[in-house]
Amino acid sequence: MRAGRAPELLADLTAPLTRRTCLTHIEQRPARAGRRGSFPDWTDPRLVTHLAQRGITAPWIHQEQAAQLAHGGRDVVLATATASGKSLAYLLPVLTAIGAREHDPQARRATALYLSPTKALAADQLTNITTMADGAGIRDARIAVYDGDTPTEQRRWVRRHGTVVLTNPDMLHFGILPGHEQWAHFFRALRYVVIDECHSYRGVFGSHVSMVIRRLRRIAAHYRAEPTFILASATTANPELSASRLIGRDVEAVTEDGSPRAGLTIGLWEPGTRTRVDGRGDPARWADGDGDGDGEADEEDGEGASPQRAEDPLRRSATSEAGALLADLVERDVQTLVFARSRRGAELVSGAARRLLEQKAEQTVSPQLADRASRIAAYRGGYLARERRQLEDALRSGALQALASTNALELGIDIAGLDAVVVAGWPGTRASLWQQFGRAGRRQDADGGALALFVAREDPLDTYVVHHPETIFGAEVEASVFDPGNPYVMTPHLCAAASELAIRDGEEELFGPTARELLETLAARGVLRSRASGWYWTLSDSAHQLTDLRGSGGEPVRIVEQPSGVLLGTVDAASAHTQVHDGAVYLHQGTNYVVNHLDVDQAVAFVHREDPLHSTHPQTASTLRIRQIDREVDWEGGVQLCFGTVDVTDQVTGYQVRDVFTQAVLAQHPLDLPPRTLTTKAVWWVIPQETADGAEIPGEELPGALHAAEHAAISMLPLLATCDRWDIGGLSAAQHEDTGAPTIFVYDGAPGGAGFAERGADDAAAWVRATADMIGECGCEAGCPACVVSPKCGNGNEPLSKAQAERLLELLRP
Repeated sequence: MRAGRAPELLADLTAPLTRRTCLTHIEQRPARAGRRGSFPDWTDPRLVTHLAQRGITAPWIHQEQAAQLAHGGRDVVLATATASGKSLAYLLPVLTAIGAREHDPQARRATALYLSPTKALAADQLTNITTMADGAGIRDARIAVYDGDTPTEQRRWVRRHGTVVLTNPDMLHFGILPGHEQWAHFFRALRYVVIDECHSYRGVFGSHVSMVIRRLRRIAAHYRAEPTFILASATTANPELSASRLIGRDVEAVTEDGSPRAGLTIGLWEPGTRTRVDGRGDPARWADGDGDGDGEADEEDGEGASPQRAEDPLRRSATSEAGALLADLVERDVQTLVFARSRRGAELVSGAARRLLEQKAEQTVSPQLADRASRIAAYRGGYLARERRQLEDALRSGALQALASTNALELGIDIAGLDAVVVAGWPGTRASLWQQFGRAGRRQDADGGALALFVAREDPLDTYVVHHPETIFGAEVEASVFDPGNPYVMTPHLCAAASELAIRDGEEELFGPTARELLETLAARGVLRSRASGWYWTLSDSAHQLTDLRGSGGEPVRIVEQPSGVLLGTVDAASAHTQVHDGAVYLHQGTNYVVNHLDVDQAVAFVHREDPLHSTHPQTASTLRIRQIDREVDWEGGVQLCFGTVDVTDQVTGYQVRDVFTQAVLAQHPLDLPPRTLTTKAVWWVIPQETADGAEIPGEELPGALHAAEHAAISMLPLLATCDRWDIGGLSAAQHEDTGAPTIFVYDGAPGGAGFAERGADDAAAWVRATADMIGECGCEAGCPACVVSPKCGNGNEPLSKAQAERLLELLRP
């Protein structure tokens, strides 16, 4: 794309009459020159020579600073913008240490472990590190990926000979630490541990990973190694605090970004109203659900929003709008990446863009447009590893003109030369939004030419953002929030650690101040055996199966085409019932399949290829039942604060078949799928009906008052409990079946609980005061994302009553 072309592109995109009012704000980020440092004098001269041949004559100042700290044995986190060259900062000390013995036989042997949150990022770094090591002629750099996709016959070689091993926290937990004896040669020489994209370790997942890192440190110490940790992060608040919490010791932060920045034009885009023509609707809107919680984020409430009636006017969906924008950009030879909120959304965006370009190619008899249409693809989780690698390589090489992706490509995969990024729907945090925007303008010659668009969904939060640009441009990014001391998370990791090596007296301090008490409790239950020398694992079962780092809900479901038997991909267990139930229409790289049968027991869905003129929409029933009340406190006005165990049950009971154009319901089919129940901990308030009546809250507004108060309470709990909003859920009912009264529940999103609800119950008075103050101080009239509108509400933020929520919270205020 020609430099400085972004304003022209925006003019082109807004030229059609239906788009004249879509652009609500334009923000210009000017280009910035880079600031160079110098290669440290300890750098392997072969690296300096190789980098000079690639045009890198000196590092940026942040690369030099981070490399110097790491080489000096100081743990460091480098928190700079996307595409700022963080990998060079850790590769300088890593490859220098590994290659030292080639010219100094007295030098220590060195190995390095690289951890990334995704397989795609590890595979990308494999190419990057191998290219640098080979180019510099560092023969001792034997670089390999060790993850679930690594063939069995290669794993033995990696364990015995690998000097730079790339993996992820899951494989470290399940596959490396349990068999550390087979890695003794590697661990004895472990000099560096690189933790890439460390800002992604937040919430319960972050707590789990922090325990895995502490176990890694313990195993390394057993082999007399004390590696230096080098962490790489996107721009985030207080990176040194998050990094220190992650690894369990002090970390120094490098945040001054010396890399050059290409100019970037950012547009906030609100799709216009779709005018109906001869009764046809917007197929992409209905097929996507545009907020159905399609596996990318947990829903806050139990049931999804009802679809809008076909006779109502409606706004163009973010999915169909992104597809149309993508087609326009590709037509103009703009290499583009679209971020969709769901897997199905990514498929629909790419499919819509291809169809639009193919239609235009036919109308204009343009082979060039037809070729560009064929170079648009989707990218998401659930694809086979081979398919993912091919797509990544094709995007890098330019063979692909565009990708529509979930947040799987948000992380730092080295994709250069992207001219534009379209973000379809609020990604959940400002940090994620900027990380996605950062994919545009990675070519240094794109001075002012890169374009980033945020396309709003028809959702109060998205609408608020596009009309209040200060939400994005005037606020700091969020910190990565998690609690390594969470006893619900720590307990299974103590068991895993004891099974790896008996936990000696004094070693428990590595895990945190509450670890000894938890160990004694486990010993009292017979899970561990306590001896004078420490604690020992006693059970025959694997301790490592006690926990699921990502909370995926079980074994992924394989999607197999009949009768060929070809494995198309996978879907996570938590989403299988809604995505691949019997009769479901499943979309894979633009091709429709219909599910013949979902075998729940064998975790496999059998499908056949078909292109029906209907879409399928699962119907779910959600309930929350109180299993046990552990604590009950009477408040003023008869209000009761309770804490205990609850069962949150979701069941797909059937599905509707709808016409793909008119959305008329053609049929309704029942399903006999087992319910999925989350047994967890919750805190809840029971408000007597007479108390609510006394506060003059109208009966018809009580559900909206409870719902708004629930959202506000969830948003404020992270102030008291070290958690992430996405780790907790909620439900409110005007008359709950177990309490018989208006009730607000807030529950932990992890099986068995994660301690967040309990922390809220412990300090409920302060929690309610903060929630009430937050709503009262917000200057909006009807509610906004700053108070009661939630980014992950499964009910589409309906009903909500901010005014009545204020009254309701005054009843609860102690």
